[in-house]
Amino acid sequence: MNTNRSLFGLVCRAAAFCFLVAGSASLIEAQTSPAVTFAPRAPLFLASESSPMNLAGTSSSSSSSDADASYTRMNLDSPAAPESPQPPPRRSYGRPNYSSGNTNPDGSDKWFFLGGFGASSPIGITHKYETVSYGFQVGGGRNFNKNVGVGLQFDYDHFGLQAATINNQAYIYNYCTVADYEAEYCAPEGAGQAESVSGLDGNNHVWSFTLNPTYTVATDGSLGAYAVIGAGFYHKVTNFTEPETEEECYYFCEEVEANANIDHYTSNAFGISPGFGVTYKFSHFSSERFYVEVRYVLTFNSQRAGVTAANVATSSLSATDFYPANSDRTTYIPIKVGLRF
Repeated sequence: MNTNRSLFGLVCRAAAFCFLVAGSASLIEAQTSPAVTFAPRAPLFLASESSPMNLAGTSSSSSSSDADASYTRMNLDSPAAPESPQPPPRRSYGRPNYSSGNTNPDGSDKWFFLGGFGASSPIGITHKYETVSYGFQVGGGRNFNKNVGVGLQFDYDHFGLQAATINNQAYIYNYCTVADYEAEYCAPEGAGQAESVSGLDGNNHVWSFTLNPTYTVATDGSLGAYAVIGAGFYHKVTNFTEPETEEECYYFCEEVEANANIDHYTSNAFGISPGFGVTYKFSHFSSERFYVEVRYVLTFNSQRAGVTAANVATSSLSATDFYPANSDRTTYIPIKVGLRF
């Protein structure tokens, strides 16, 4: 009985010793074996940085094996991981160049045209002889950029004559009849001569060709403005008319009363016309603009000597100029509205 107990104790001790030895060996092996780490899978675009993937030239098995090999080499947590790719430096861009056959580098049109109509008002000494009437202008030119341009322009400004001007001229033309002077001295040819003049009327106009440097205030909105100064040749004309009856025949004949010129005066001079204008663009992409323009016109005429209502009784001049006011210095303000395009 004691022998069995001793044998059982020996077996238990031997089993415990074997278990202890096996556990110790496992622990030592676990400590000495290297740790296994799993690298995260890198994105496809990082894996292909060293050499682009050629999907068409390699088989699927070789592609996947190469990709797996590259994935295992990539360890973003490792200090030896490649740096992330940097974007290229930004390019500096200047103002876009729109230069073409009809466009300047800043996008403005190289050529412009204009046409307008409005009123013309004489001022200063010119207002003593003439009255407000109408005028028009047409022109075109070259824009060098959005601000600076120069144009060639034709202007026509028409005026009426004051009642005092008409009465003074009628007095001059009729003086020969009252004073019994020779007709060729007292009145121009065709003015009734020894017969009195009745129903006298007249008009005046100035036409000009000018060069017009223009500075435009460039804006992004619909409203704009510009300053302009014109300089060039001015031709001034005054006509005096008298009604006369004429017979006109088409299908039947009839007498028609019309004004006929009995006297005519001209004067040429250099002049200037500074001014400014306001424009309105119909849309953001439109090149047509509505404009309102105001100018001050000054022509440097040289006054000629002639017969006037004040000196007709004492003048010894021949009948060459019965309206010397036509050669006076002329000033007026034209206001025009129209289109620039």
